[in-house]
Amino acid sequence: MTDGLETDVEGTSEIAEQRDEVAARVRAHAGEIARELAVLQGGDYGQETVDTAGGRWTLKYDAGDVQYLRFDPKSGPETYVVSSKHPPAPDALETAMADYGAFVASYNEYVRSFDGLFEAVQDDVPEVESTAELAAERDRIVDRIRAVGDAMAGQLHRYDDEYGTYATTVSGTRWELKWDGDVASYLRVGGADGIYLLSQYGPPAAPDLRRLADDVPAFVAAFNDHVGDLEADLEEITFEVV
Repeated sequence: MTDGLETDVEGTSEIAEQRDEVAARVRAHAGEIARELAVLQGGDYGQETVDTAGGRWTLKYDAGDVQYLRFDPKSGPETYVVSSKHPPAPDALETAMADYGAFVASYNEYVRSFDGLFEAVQDDVPEVESTAELAAERDRIVDRIRAVGDAMAGQLHRYDDEYGTYATTVSGTRWELKWDGDVASYLRVGGADGIYLLSQYGPPAAPDLRRLADDVPAFVAAFNDHVGDLEADLEEITFEVV
């Protein structure tokens, strides 16, 4: 009678080696499909699923390389034929490989389904209208507003302080000029979330400028009235040397 301790144990290294060889060939071949899918889909990463008579295959790719290739047979557990974690079991790989050719054929059919996709697309498009003239006219108007704003800033600087803000209401909307020395830092219409007719970042959009430009004279008139009131107040002040 034997207790089995002297029985030779069958090695698995040869089977594992064959499994790894097949898995490596599948990874390389599926990598070609991944790169083609990345080109087709127009992105570095994504996934595609195709069906075969034997089951469903899902290929996920990133940067043109395979993240995983999963086979979900119509009967039995799913198998990650290609994975970043561990190789599949030999029997599961054998089952998947029996359907791998069908997977490739289904992928090829999927790609061929796009043949002629762009044949009806019109590539004769209208010329793009230039905005140069519009931008030049906008800049001309903004420059005029800038000159007026700087002039107002100079007066406010002389009378009031090195920097500050002057605000008034025109056509029911708040207009605010901020000055820094003799320069207008900004001219904003409509409060904190309003439109900047003048700013350090760039000119306003042409539609906004067109909508608000006609109110600039009223804003300047309100400022002049403000200055006139200040002059009247100053005239009432008397100073005598005793």
